[in-house]
Amino acid sequence: MLKVHYFFDPMCGWCYGATSLIEILSETSEFEIDYHPGGMIPKRAIEPSFRQHILQADAQIAAMTKVHFGEAYKAKVASPDEFIIDSYLPTQAFLVGIEMGIEPYVMLKAIQSAHYQEAKALEKPEVLQELAVSLGLDEATWKEKMSDAEPVMIQAIQESHTLMNQLQVSGYPTLILEKDGELFRLSHGSYYGKPREWKDYLNSLV
Repeated sequence: MLKVHYFFDPMCGWCYGATSLIEILSETSEFEIDYHPGGMIPKRAIEPSFRQHILQADAQIAAMTKVHFGEAYKAKVASPDEFIIDSYLPTQAFLVGIEMGIEPYVMLKAIQSAHYQEAKALEKPEVLQELAVSLGLDEATWKEKMSDAEPVMIQAIQESHTLMNQLQVSGYPTLILEKDGELFRLSHGSYYGKPREWKDYLNSLV
């Protein structure tokens, strides 16, 4: 089995755009994905002046990757109301979800969909708890594990940054294949919106 290192952030629009590619990769039995969360945005309110940039970038992502940004999300970004983004708590939820038995790809996709389609306030623990329960996880166990998981999340992000420095990774999403003792960067950007070609490309690497 070949290992692929996936450097990502749940609040990264291009990572959301790569969702279908990661799904195909996760379902290809010859590959194992090692997820490396980047902690891109510590919790903060996004300034109104930057929101137009976000909407423009999202439009470019949608055009290139064919991914759908929900109307609720676009309205939230464009609204004069406070708009908070936090990579850290959703990353913590991602790790706890995996610990509780949810497939990493499924957990990440659920978090991304909640943000980019439904405009859920993922900086709030109770919103992530609702998401976890909707995936069939036990609420009491979730609350217990989330209460202890912050140090694990911080360590995971620190380890990601260390590996990113070693491999000269500077952005998200980045996919690096480990094969025969060597590392190869996968050119996933050439396959946005081209699932069949992406499958063929992955098969050619086996």
